[in-house]
Amino acid sequence: MSTASLSETVRAMAREAGFDGVRITRADTPWEAGDRLRAFVEAGHHGSMGWMEDTLERRVHPTAMWPEARSAVVVGLNYGPDHDPLEDLKNTGRAVISVYARNRDYHDLLKKRLKQMARAFHGETGKGVKVFVDTAPLMEKPLAALSGLGWQGKHTNLVSRDWGSWLFLGVMLTEAELEPDAPETDHCGSCRACLDICPTDAFPAPYRLDARRCISYLTIEHKGPVPREFRAAMGNRIYGCDDCLAVCPWNKFAARTAETAFHARAELEAPLLAELSRLDDAGFRAFFTASPIKRIGRDRFVRNVLIALGNDSGAAALDAVLARLDDESALVRGAAVWALSRLDAARFEAERETRLPAETDGDAAAEWTRSDAGAGG
Repeated sequence: MSTASLSETVRAMAREAGFDGVRITRADTPWEAGDRLRAFVEAGHHGSMGWMEDTLERRVHPTAMWPEARSAVVVGLNYGPDHDPLEDLKNTGRAVISVYARNRDYHDLLKKRLKQMARAFHGETGKGVKVFVDTAPLMEKPLAALSGLGWQGKHTNLVSRDWGSWLFLGVMLTEAELEPDAPETDHCGSCRACLDICPTDAFPAPYRLDARRCISYLTIEHKGPVPREFRAAMGNRIYGCDDCLAVCPWNKFAARTAETAFHARAELEAPLLAELSRLDDAGFRAFFTASPIKRIGRDRFVRNVLIALGNDSGAAALDAVLARLDDESALVRGAAVWALSRLDAARFEAERETRLPAETDGDAAAEWTRSDAGAGG
């Protein structure tokens, strides 16, 4: 079978598996993405994500992980929302969850479909294959740009002329020689909307991200108290941040996903912060079954909720925060102390003597109110 007909075969298999987009690129050609990743890690912009440093040498190029890889089949699945998520930021008493996490975990669905495609391709050709969805040391976005599926915008995320910002990516590497598609060119031009909207100034320059300042990193990857300088800027975002994605002008071509597994669950579209703050560990696990949110754990999640409550002026916020002052988790107690100081400084002083155990004042409160390392105090 010729490389051209083999390429058409794999494209048909991808469409049969249910993917919205499919493109092909070489997996064994030189690229600059590895050097950019090295610079990112050397600058410390990966923060506490030690796994990026640990897997750096395997991550810098697809063949560093699998020397036999010759081609990469990059697939995309649209997860476009039914409305502009920036509108959700206006209702401060309700939580804003990143669009990708408002229903089922995309890793499971994409991996299942990729395996379906890979089995069919291997059965047809006998060629070796490996599939990847975000969790392995493979840089999908540079591959997607080389394949022509989109380009990496100034916010470092992929932008598509067909689906805007809302595209989940998956990759099948193979030993087979396939006919590559043309790379996509950068269509950002002079636009800097994604850079200017960032609440925490997480972009030191176009096409560069300092994850330590990114709300997605702070609410998902960061395990300790959120540095003080970023808490107010988080607003009511409790899991991830879509601002730089949502503001992109190329979203004019985006459409709501047809995949019902990515339609927002009603209870996650705009949940009340006060209600989320009441979740204990069992309740958290039950509420977020099959959700990507589940992996950060209850304590980190409620930490985020309490910061959002501290940024709210609604009547329900104060009672919700007071209820968490004696929480079992020091991380949660500390967040409650900060939130209470924001909501009612006078009442905070009166309540701490009766509601806050002495040992809490020494561990959680001190950790949240003293100058955080690398933060603004």
